[in-house]
Parts: sequence; C-alpha cells; structure tokens
Amino acid sequence: MGSVSKPVEKVVVHPLVLLSVVDHFNRIGKVGSQSRVVGVLLGQPKLIDGKRILDISNSFAVPFDEDPRERDVWFLDHDYLESMAAMFKKVNARERIVGWYHTGPKLCSNDVAINDLLKRYNPNSVLVIIDAKPKQLGLPTEAYIAVEEVHDDGTPTTKTFNHLPSDIDAEEAEEVGVEHLLRDIHNVTAGTLSQRITNQLQGIRGLGSKLFEIKSYLEQVAAGTLPINHTIIYELQDIFNLLPDVNLAEFSKAFYLKTNDQMLVVYLSCLIRSVIALHNLINNKVSTRNAERNDTKGKKVDESGDSKKTEEKADNDKKSTKSRPSTSSKGK
Repeated sequence: MGSVSKPVEKVVVHPLVLLSVVDHFNRIGKVGSQSRVVGVLLGQPKLIDGKRILDISNSFAVPFDEDPRERDVWFLDHDYLESMAAMFKKVNARERIVGWYHTGPKLCSNDVAINDLLKRYNPNSVLVIIDAKPKQLGLPTEAYIAVEEVHDDGTPTTKTFNHLPSDIDAEEAEEVGVEHLLRDIHNVTAGTLSQRITNQLQGIRGLGSKLFEIKSYLEQVAAGTLPINHTIIYELQDIFNLLPDVNLAEFSKAFYLKTNDQMLVVYLSCLIRSVIALHNLINNKVSTRNAERNDTKGKKVDESGDSKKTEEKADNDKKSTKSRPSTSSKGK
C-alpha cells in the first residue's frame, strides 16, 4: 500500500489524447470565441522501476465557458462530466479520472478553483496544459499537480501548482495509427528531398534549443543559482561520452571513407539520370520524326485521291457534253 500512495513523479500522455484535444480545440474555435477548451483526462497510475508514473491514455471534452475579463466567473458542466465518465467506465473499467486539461497555453488564475472541482472525482488530480498551437519546438504538454504552500510567517496556506515532468509515449497500435495519419498530411513542399531537408532543419532547431537549455542550466549551477542535481549531471556525462573524438586518425579515415562512398552513390545517380534523360530525348525526337513522316504520307495520299476524283469528274463532264448534241439532232 505504501507504493500506491507514493506521489506522482512523471506524467505520460498518449497520442490519442493529443489528437482528441486538438479536435476539441478546432471544433470549439469554429463556433465560439473561447481562447481555451477544458476536458477530463482518463488513465491509471503505474509503478515502473520504483517510480509512480501516471499513464494518461484517453480523454473527453467537457462544456466549459468563462468570462475573459473576470476569470473568477466560469462554468463547467459537472453533470455532463459524470455521465461521460460513467459511459467510459462501461467501455474500459481500468481507465478512471486522473485529472483534467486545458489548452492554455499558460496557467490561469481560476485553474486552482477548477482543480478543486475535479478533486471530487480524484483527490490527486493533475493538470496537463496541452498547447494546440505551439509556436516553439518541443513537447506541447506541461503537467502540474496542486499542493499546499506553507508560509514561514504564519499566514494561511495557499494552493499552488508544482511542475511535473511529462513525456509522450505510445503503444504499438497507436504508433501505427499515428504513422498512417502523418502519411495523409499534405506538405506544401514538393518532392522527397525538400521534405527531408525540412525535417532535418526542424530537428536541428530542436537540438539547438535543447543545447541552449543545457548550457543555461550548467551556468546557473556553476553560479550557485540552482542546486547540483547529480542525476542530471550523470545523464549529461553519458551524452558527452557518446560524442566521438574527431582528432583520432581512425575516425577521420572512417569518416572520409563513408563520405566518399555516399558521394559515389550520388555521382552514379546523377549519371544515370542524365543517361535516362538523353534516352528519353532521343526517343521523343524519333517519335516526332515518325509522326511527321506519317503526316506527309497521308497528305500525299489525300492529294492523289483528290486529283483522281477531279480527273474522273472531268471525264464524266466530257461524256455528258458529247451525248447532249446527239440527242437533240435525233429529235429534229
């Protein structure tokens, strides 16, 4: 029982939840002027390597409205929430209410009050902010859990949110579905090469942002602003150990060999493309010449046929003119 009562250390969001939230946001955005949407998260806690991880595998939307000027004025249909939760429980009894979500993209002043309402269904409910329109590279999810903040001056405690690490993970069936969805997405860039370059550019930008975060963290640790976290330091050391030593002669030789092999394939492919293009050009020229010859032959045949017809017509006219005087003399 002690392991079950451990606090949540990490939140894992499945792709199905992200798709449902984006669909909810797009549907509400077309009919209303709400800046964010709210829904309920379903899942179950799991113990993995001694850590309590909250696995969020499903979600559903909830009618929600608020006054953009006064955040304290808001409405959430908890009757609809209870009826939907009961229907989902009939489909999958393992999935239960574990928290709620909104599309933020940041925390709002009334989130604590909404979280208190969700605590009726789960006393340890978590809040996951899912950015439906992310402007920066990285995960679009931010997880929080409500805690009581105790003040040293003896003032009453206040409720606030603590950040939880979040990740996106999928089962094998979900990975196949996401792969099929990504294939159907129309990309404005034309050609496979453009798509590869675009994907590589996005990956490099994401890598650059992560390296900047690592640099900022290490600078703050060195300055004494942040405490030393040995787990993070060990992880960074493992990353640095994976970096190759570019000063080694063996590495340079292997790198040049691999690069030359790749360039040889590119060179051969360019030659093959050129040969195929020349072959198509020759075939096109030959077919055009044959078509022109057939056209000239057809014209000659038509002209000869027309000349024969004119000659036959002239002969018929001569015969008719010769026969007319003979008939008139016989009549006299």
